[in-house]
Amino acid sequence: MAREAVIAAAFRTPIGKRNGPLKGWHPVDLSGHVLAALAERTGIDPALVDDVIWGVVNQVGEQAHNVGRSAVLAAGWPESVPGTTVDRQCGSSQQSIHFAAAGVVSGQYDLAVAGGVESMTRIPMGSGTPEGTGFPFGPKVFERYNTIFNQGVGAEMIAKKWKLSRAQLDEFSLGSHEKAIEAINAGRFAGQIIPVPVTSDDGSLFSFDTDQGVRPGGSLESLGKLKPAFDPEGVITAGNASQISDGAAALLVTTPERAAELGLTPLVRVHTAVLAGDDPVLMLTGPIPATAKALQRSGLRLDEIGAFEVNEAFASVPLAWLAETGADPKALNPLGGAIALGHPLGGSGAQLATRLIHHMVDNGIRYGLQTMCEGGGTANATIFELI
Repeated sequence: MAREAVIAAAFRTPIGKRNGPLKGWHPVDLSGHVLAALAERTGIDPALVDDVIWGVVNQVGEQAHNVGRSAVLAAGWPESVPGTTVDRQCGSSQQSIHFAAAGVVSGQYDLAVAGGVESMTRIPMGSGTPEGTGFPFGPKVFERYNTIFNQGVGAEMIAKKWKLSRAQLDEFSLGSHEKAIEAINAGRFAGQIIPVPVTSDDGSLFSFDTDQGVRPGGSLESLGKLKPAFDPEGVITAGNASQISDGAAALLVTTPERAAELGLTPLVRVHTAVLAGDDPVLMLTGPIPATAKALQRSGLRLDEIGAFEVNEAFASVPLAWLAETGADPKALNPLGGAIALGHPLGGSGAQLATRLIHHMVDNGIRYGLQTMCEGGGTANATIFELI
């Protein structure tokens, strides 16, 4: 009988703003905190885990030297448990899920943990390519494209190509905050969040347990006052782009049979996992062909998918995706997205998966699809099926 990969647990930290509550947490320790909580909440013996596959984007400084393995040690797990670190840019921890599922289906793993982390406070964007250390893309790539790749510029190009106005982008962003506020107030994230103990600047202790980036009371007028971030005549601003954030998440991947042996109830099956590449200058359009590829490979129709998570790197990305796919806007990012909740790069794919999977379980949604735009013009797409 063919093996299947299922998600038996999915947990995440709340997402903190840059220089927010998680600023004092070393990314290895934050990862270890999530792993330890995963073991405690599921009751699994960590010694049974065949591998920890961990997504991290900026693998320098405190995020260098294989965070996945260091996280295992920080969690207090046995030294026999291995770990590795993956970089597929913003899709790193979604790729971790793909690798874990593939390992389970192929029989290389019986029990794996997939997830990721990013401390954008402690390791700022661009830390991996400091000035004077060389051009990361190589002369042949530069010769081919003759440009400096920039996601913000790509987001502007997408807005122009799909004729998306500043008002459309800002309206979408307000909707992201409104949906996130509603989800938080309704307690929809409570069961998936792992609180993080934090020491305040005044020395007091508190439990950080709520996503920090959500801003109530916004308006088109207030967003309209923000200056464009990449092009003086452009439409991309800090208000319609993802937030700079800290956070982590982890998912337990196994077979239905192994889950039963461990007394775990699977949440979803990893139905389909694909990748796609697209124009590296536009850079952020990969979710469009990745979605088409996932649907083609799965044999499912678009209208069979009950919920979509399309990472809100910039508002132009999901809006262009909507225009091309014709998906139901009401099914898109139903709990808000990175514009409101934050985007901790290497941890974002696992954060999205955790939100999507719990939303599917809570609402009896059979199929959910998530996709992430990624630096270099690639994208992951994953379809989960409710069990």
